[in-house]
Amino acid sequence: MRRFSSFKPFVAAVGHRSHSSAVKSAGPLASLLKSRSVIRFSGPDTIKFLQGLLTNDVRKFGEPPHERTSTVPTPNMPSVSEPPMYAALLTPQGRFLYDFFLYRHAKEAEKLDPTGSGPGSGSTESTELFADVDASDLDELLQTLKRYRLRSKVEIENVGEDFQCWQRFGGDVGEKSSVVEDPGTASLGWGSGVDLAGISASHGSDGGWQWFKDPRLDCLGLRGIFPTNTVPPLVEADKETNEENYLLWRIENGIAEGSSEIPKGEAIPLEFNLVGLNAISFDKGCYVGQELVARTHHRGVIRKRLVPLKFVKDDGKEVEQRVSAGSQVMDAGSGKKIGSVTTAIGSRGLGLLRLDDAFKGSGSLAVEGQNDVKVEAFRPKWWPHEWVPEHYQQSAVA
Repeated sequence: MRRFSSFKPFVAAVGHRSHSSAVKSAGPLASLLKSRSVIRFSGPDTIKFLQGLLTNDVRKFGEPPHERTSTVPTPNMPSVSEPPMYAALLTPQGRFLYDFFLYRHAKEAEKLDPTGSGPGSGSTESTELFADVDASDLDELLQTLKRYRLRSKVEIENVGEDFQCWQRFGGDVGEKSSVVEDPGTASLGWGSGVDLAGISASHGSDGGWQWFKDPRLDCLGLRGIFPTNTVPPLVEADKETNEENYLLWRIENGIAEGSSEIPKGEAIPLEFNLVGLNAISFDKGCYVGQELVARTHHRGVIRKRLVPLKFVKDDGKEVEQRVSAGSQVMDAGSGKKIGSVTTAIGSRGLGLLRLDDAFKGSGSLAVEGQNDVKVEAFRPKWWPHEWVPEHYQQSAVA
């Protein structure tokens, strides 16, 4: 569980506006995500190995990339790029362990040769996937993956010294619906040239690393892995910001990330909204922990969910640094516990709350042991209506 005690937001004076509103008007911003590290999978059994472990359908990385992420082919960028995928590794009992953002890096044969006059050399048969993962659990994660590997022909390497994960968010980044509307949004190479070939070629090396739409939600912006000690394309010097601003952006959108925010070995994936975040496939077949996930999904009843929280005084003024992860949330009237805070930063947080009690209205929730600290819970705009009890639909909207 995560708490930051001395963080100052990007916009110092936001008045009564939310941090999201301030970032949206100030953005797009970019953050180097020091909380994430990068690992690489390679070898002929890579797809098969991950398919049997993770919650999402990894087989798409073994198929020709989908043309909706097409770009202009250049010597360092492919004509078509496969978008990344969000997935999780669970315990055999179906509890969350680790999350993964998987990327398929372009092969040389999928790009133009150095002269730009023909296809590049090399085979398209080799399989290599990268993943950005929670850095705090990196060693444990690698041990777990290697324990599952057995005789599979797959190499698993820590390449965190060579690559870093970045997020670009705020403004209107990522919110356009297709590459046709904004060819540069879904997959961008280095640089910001006006013409598409310039956008694709401006990497300046044979790396071909690029921005992609965040595979969870458009509102989260763009995500990518890039070589260490380099600044990705489109990152302006005055718009590079502390990672905690990205954390606040996620919190106000009701999204947890990594095992520091999604309790390892305890969290039920559907309660932490991983279905809505495109992390789970119900068509792929068996994977570790699949039985509980499938049973819970088909039963159709999720009584608790992760929701964004705001901590305030009785007069409605926001309370800073009074609430920590692990605090219990109570019904102020009955004293009944309805959930707990999982992440806290300043006056904002995430909490796993019972939906029947979470959206009763202002002043109905409080922090245990701090009766002067009230808790306001909100339904994120991206939530499907069926996730919220019908009689709370109106009061739940943020």
